[in-house]
Amino acid sequence: QVQLVESGGGLVQPGGSLRLSCTASGQTTSPYTMGWFRQAPGKEREFVGFIRWNSGRPMYANSVKGRFTISKDNAKNTVYLQMNGLVPEDTAVYYCAADHTPKDAGTRAVDFDSWGQGTQVTVSS
Repeated sequence: QVQLVESGGGLVQPGGSLRLSCTASGQTTSPYTMGWFRQAPGKEREFVGFIRWNSGRPMYANSVKGRFTISKDNAKNTVYLQMNGLVPEDTAVYYCAADHTPKDAGTRAVDFDSWGQGTQVTVSS
């Protein structure tokens, strides 16, 4: 069973930046895909982006493209979400997720089998 632990959330002013981290432990099998999702109060969980573990190929939701960047450090079993140009609409709990199934990467929550506990990101002046 894999454990995912996010960190790096907090309060930031509009236009600011944050970097979230997600470290995996407890399972020796590497994931095929690591994803980031977010959920604002009263809204459904929303896809933010993913990165393929072996190739490093990322994909982003249109709402964050050009502002957010996903990267990884295989040696540390860690994936990062660099968020720049934050706006109030980015306020949400951010979750990382892992997909250990050998298939094409998906953008739905059901495509991922393991989840972190989430970290709060608040964008406000």
